[in-house]
Amino acid sequence: MTTPPQREPQERAPATPRMNPDEFRQYAQIIEAEVGQIIVGQRDLIRQTVITLLAGGNALLEGVPGLAKTTLVRTLADVIDCSFSRIQFTPDLMPADIIGTTLISEDEQGRKVFRFEPGPIFTNLLLADEINRATPKTQSALLEAMQEHTVTVSKTMHRLRAPFFVLATQNPLEMEGTYPLPEAQLDRFFFKIIVTFPTTAELVEIANRTTGARTPQIRKVANGDMINQMQALARTVPIASHVLAYAARLITATHPESKEAPAITKQYIRYGASPRGMQALILASKIMALLDGRYNVAFTDLKAAALPALRHRCVLNFEAQAEGMNPDEVVQGIIESVKAE
Repeated sequence: MTTPPQREPQERAPATPRMNPDEFRQYAQIIEAEVGQIIVGQRDLIRQTVITLLAGGNALLEGVPGLAKTTLVRTLADVIDCSFSRIQFTPDLMPADIIGTTLISEDEQGRKVFRFEPGPIFTNLLLADEINRATPKTQSALLEAMQEHTVTVSKTMHRLRAPFFVLATQNPLEMEGTYPLPEAQLDRFFFKIIVTFPTTAELVEIANRTTGARTPQIRKVANGDMINQMQALARTVPIASHVLAYAARLITATHPESKEAPAITKQYIRYGASPRGMQALILASKIMALLDGRYNVAFTDLKAAALPALRHRCVLNFEAQAEGMNPDEVVQGIIESVKAE
């Protein structure tokens, strides 16, 4: 008979006042503005990263080197005054290097005791840099933390401190020596965010900010307790039954075996999005509504959230790869095929 993991004792969090929608919008805008002091342009990147944070999810960033992916999460951690850890994923990285390990040490009486030494995963914001360079065994060390916000070591379950947010990066160019993330792990990412190359004007501004004598200064405008309150408020946003039904139709339309699947799905998709995809759609849409000053979810919110929420959850077939189709084109075709009614 297997012994269930033991839970370490938890302190009861103090009661905090509830945040209202106006405060939610104000703090979110201030956070975005402060991050924008360091990150030039990339408004969609900043907005989608903040949405993922306020939804209590995890983000996968894909882009070529040098696009400030690491700077983004470090700046975000400073702005919301939360702890930050960075792990550089390499082929020789082991799970214990991430979650920690149990050591043998001596207590005050000189007796040998086991002591758990926490790894860098015990933080608020974790940057998993180039996550696809580590082996699947090491990648799997993040699965429990990303989904349940717990870490189990030696039959003891340790709960991670809220808020907890994993921002992982991967380079789409250098694929040699990498291990593509399995679908089960991709599905645990709330959003997959594409980091685009800056425009000419943005490159000039980047050069001015990073090569001049003056360095932009950012303020700490929030804290972990505020983020927890914002996450709780986002879940209270109502969604009408017909809007919820539209979200369900979008998810169903990504499955080629479904009778409601459009032609583009049956032609190019092998596997569709999971229920986590719908959860991401709904939560992201609720946050978008609050950021827009509304207290209800609209069809436009679901359409705006569909690409980052579904692009990594739709597995393309060989025909799509042969014709050079990418997930964004397929998801966009699905959005255009499913009517909002």
